[in-house]
Amino acid sequence: MGVPGRKVAVVGMGGVFPGCENLGAFNEKMFTGKSLIREWPAAAVYHKQIRSVVSGYITEEESGLEAIYPTSLSDYPETYIDHRGRVPDINLSTADLGSIWAMTGSLESIKMAGWTNAETESEQTGVVVASGGGGNVISRHAWHAFFEMGKKSRIAGSHTVDRTMSYREAANISCLIKNKGVCESIISACATGLGNIGYAYRLIKFGLQDRVIAGGVEGTALETFIGFDAMQVLSKGFSPAESSRPFDLHRNGFVCSFGAGIVALEEYEMAKARGAKIYAVIDEYFNNSDGDGNMFYPSYEGQRRLWKGLVNGVPGIKPDVVKVHGTATPVGDIIELISVADTLGDEGYHISAPKSQFGHMLGAAGSVEFIAALLMLENQQVLPCINSDTLNPELEGFQMKEGWKGSMKPAEAYRHLIPQETVTKEINQIVCLNYGFGGTNSAMAISKDN
Repeated sequence: MGVPGRKVAVVGMGGVFPGCENLGAFNEKMFTGKSLIREWPAAAVYHKQIRSVVSGYITEEESGLEAIYPTSLSDYPETYIDHRGRVPDINLSTADLGSIWAMTGSLESIKMAGWTNAETESEQTGVVVASGGGGNVISRHAWHAFFEMGKKSRIAGSHTVDRTMSYREAANISCLIKNKGVCESIISACATGLGNIGYAYRLIKFGLQDRVIAGGVEGTALETFIGFDAMQVLSKGFSPAESSRPFDLHRNGFVCSFGAGIVALEEYEMAKARGAKIYAVIDEYFNNSDGDGNMFYPSYEGQRRLWKGLVNGVPGIKPDVVKVHGTATPVGDIIELISVADTLGDEGYHISAPKSQFGHMLGAAGSVEFIAALLMLENQQVLPCINSDTLNPELEGFQMKEGWKGSMKPAEAYRHLIPQETVTKEINQIVCLNYGFGGTNSAMAISKDN
């Protein structure tokens, strides 16, 4: 049984999404089944050196930003101009692209939440935001100038450290909004986005904070893209819109994408008392590790234990939608599908895989997908799993290995759970799942406010 504590409400959300000017555009495109994935010109330049050239990328211009370079010969951005007037220059000077997205998403969330300056700047307001990567764009240009070009260290600029440090997003947000509570980053690979929201939930649940800005970010970085391409885990051979194919028989990898998802959490009774709009109530959060010593391979047993921990905290859990991690990797998708079905049965809910529409945002994946879940609650619609055209009618290789303990049904047996078009239905509860390298697993249940 879960530990009793205070209720936690989601009262605001914001972020940066591929090909979308704002949250409203993201909402419209997602629920009309659009793909946000495009061919990436910056990657296509290197087409002879890499396998994949598609991404849910976001440019500085699309973010309303302009990079300022110290000289015409430098590729190293000294600072940025925010043409939409959201972030003061002094805060832009210490931020990389992802940190700016984190700040703008935080401002959107606070505005939606309706927090006053006094509430935002309180000792009872925290910030818990992180990314999966580490300032790769800034680092590459800074160190190239020093090591390859023989320039003095000052050419790297006086903000290389603060623009690449691991908790730069949280630090920049905190300096912008001037909160006096917690300021931390929980970094757990592709579970980072949901993990930060989960940690923020616990801070409020156990009375350590009353309000928290939380989420995940992954700033556009060709270096990150190249790293995953080198692992040969990225999708190739399809048109951009058809490249992300969770559960499909012909899936061959994920689409490396970028973005930011930030939410405002608040103690439920406080939010209710001031008349805030409550987008969801967080029922429970649980996380664990596979514990099998494998850095990359998904664990059916680890995921089953994840569900057990979540269910212990939410007696009688009955989600109407399960928002899966669903990366479109050959093994991960079906292990996840089976772990869900073996826990909940194979009737009475739908499975949603938002990565089919915008790809895998790495450190931002869990938080942007959490926002997608909030919108599903708000719209009372299930997002489609586009490109899941054909499910395997045969058993997977891992199902035939000695020691396999899960379902002996093929993926095709679960076709009815995975809609290819938006479904309108009553949605009262959603479970969100995200996993990451190193065997880290996260699960969160959210419900409509009754």
